Amino acid sequence: MLEQISRLAREAGEAIMVVYQDDKPLNVEHKSDDSPVTAADLAAHQVIRDGLAKLTPEIPLLSEEDPPSWAIRQHWQRYWLVDPLDGTKEFISRNGEFTVNIALIENGVPVMGVVYAPVNDALYCAERGKAWKEEHGVREQIHVSNANPPLVVVSRSHADDELRDYLAQLGEHQTVAVGSSLKFCLVAEGKAQLYPRFGPTNVWDTAAGHAVALAAGAQIHDWQGKTLDYTPAESFLNPGFRVSLF
Repeated sequence: MLEQISRLAREAGEAIMVVYQDDKPLNVEHKSDDSPVTAADLAAHQVIRDGLAKLTPEIPLLSEEDPPSWAIRQHWQRYWLVDPLDGTKEFISRNGEFTVNIALIENGVPVMGVVYAPVNDALYCAERGKAWKEEHGVREQIHVSNANPPLVVVSRSHADDELRDYLAQLGEHQTVAVGSSLKFCLVAEGKAQLYPRFGPTNVWDTAAGHAVALAAGAQIHDWQGKTLDYTPAESFLNPGFRVSLF
């Protein structure tokens, strides 16, 4: 099924790129939480929703663009968790750092994940404790890797005082700012060693990247040392967390 989900992510990426490469100004609207949404978000959502309905009609879907009510999803044990276009702000600024995120959740754990970056045609995927990156038609297994000094990857759009204080106390390191779930993937493929997050994220922002990083050997814990849990909850918000080698 991983191959089918990877193809579906690519199809969603193609739908996004149709909008991204159009010369017309983007029509940006804002949802109730003030987060932006574009025609590309909605087009990718439709591709993924329709594709998953054909592939796995028995598995329910939680997508950022059409989240079911708490009453509907509160007893889900197995479900798809999707962000059709993660990094909408990066999409709007046209820096290329946005992704398609598709994860399969079983009993609160992301057991399969696909992250696709359509501008670079880079696909990260994971299942059964193994993670791969496919680029230029070549797929290779990826693993975390140590470095001294470590490279710390941070959010391009969500800097905050807590993060600055944390980095000031970290010791020798280098930093790079990146958008979307690509931060998880940089740790997974060994290009970065740490991704600390204090600002807000939603479960659909992290699940697919979590699956990839976890399968590549990373640890994903909140600041109390507990692993991020995707068991359905009334709120979609994650706690702050860190993705690291240890």
